[in-house]
Amino acid sequence: MRGLGAMLGLPLRARPAVGTTPADAVFAENKWRLLRYRPRAEGPGYRTPVLLLPSLINRHYVLDLLPGKSFAEWMVAAGHDVYCIDWGTPGDEDRFVTFEDVADRWIGRALRQVERTAGRPPHVLGYCLGGTLATLHAAVHKERMSSLALLAAPVRFSDPGLLTAWTRTRSFDVRALVDAWGNVPWQLMQSSFQLLRPTLGLAKLVSLLDRAWNEEFLDSFLALETWGSDNVSFPGECYVTYLEELYRKDALWQGTFRLAGRPARLEAIECPTLVVTFEHDHIVPWQSAACLLERVATADKHHLHLPGGHVGAVVSRAAARGLWPAISKFWSDREGPAAKAPRPRPRTRP
Repeated sequence: MRGLGAMLGLPLRARPAVGTTPADAVFAENKWRLLRYRPRAEGPGYRTPVLLLPSLINRHYVLDLLPGKSFAEWMVAAGHDVYCIDWGTPGDEDRFVTFEDVADRWIGRALRQVERTAGRPPHVLGYCLGGTLATLHAAVHKERMSSLALLAAPVRFSDPGLLTAWTRTRSFDVRALVDAWGNVPWQLMQSSFQLLRPTLGLAKLVSLLDRAWNEEFLDSFLALETWGSDNVSFPGECYVTYLEELYRKDALWQGTFRLAGRPARLEAIECPTLVVTFEHDHIVPWQSAACLLERVATADKHHLHLPGGHVGAVVSRAAARGLWPAISKFWSDREGPAAKAPRPRPRTRP
């Protein structure tokens, strides 16, 4: 970036610090940690905590990107008691971590730890693959969540998108890939996502040239680029199940997926459910996420469809004005009159 910037006469700029909202690790196992963002000085305004589940293959700090563009910071300021799983970085020894380890055991332990601290099951928000994992867990352990909110989280994998087409190619031998590499290299997965929109890099460059002297834009641009290039590999055995059962067999949507020996059926989800989708999401076609509401048992179900893409719509200024308050309201409306205290309006930068 610096070399290119110098060639084009752009101002040099250090990458901004990301993930800076104060948080403490309250539980850890293997590589993953459960973080609790430090509540306001006067304490949380709501008694029901919130647990954030980011994607397994991306860093958690996309939900805590920059001051003023941090979902976690905003929710803490709004009075929520916010926890988040940081999946960490798998090592070579984690090639045998299974899908069940992640979706059942690890998420279950995080939920129990949050409930033990707060005295009640948390609201759960899952983003992308984190939302798929949350959905699976809710389908088997419905008593562990006060509500389920999903951001661009696929539950049906038979859509006409490119990722589905590629993963179902007969020549793609998933087992051979894992046997050769152990964990699936992040470079391979990142290349796949880049091929979904091969001209995106050029579009970013044009945008950068047009707004290179806008300091706020540069901070946001570099923060997202930092996150976008900070990926982690996928534990091998977990990847095999993910590809074979979800993508190739569409087992979650078909009702044939089993977690911890129990059927994971979408019709078993009874907690209040919010599904958020984005019109221009090129990674998760919005129909493959919104279809969850056709199956869940609860009558308290809602769909919020917004313009924007898979990442930008979640961390933008527009999100701070629309998406984040909508999610906060979804949670606060389900607290009950005795469970919430007055809260100040969260501050955002002008």
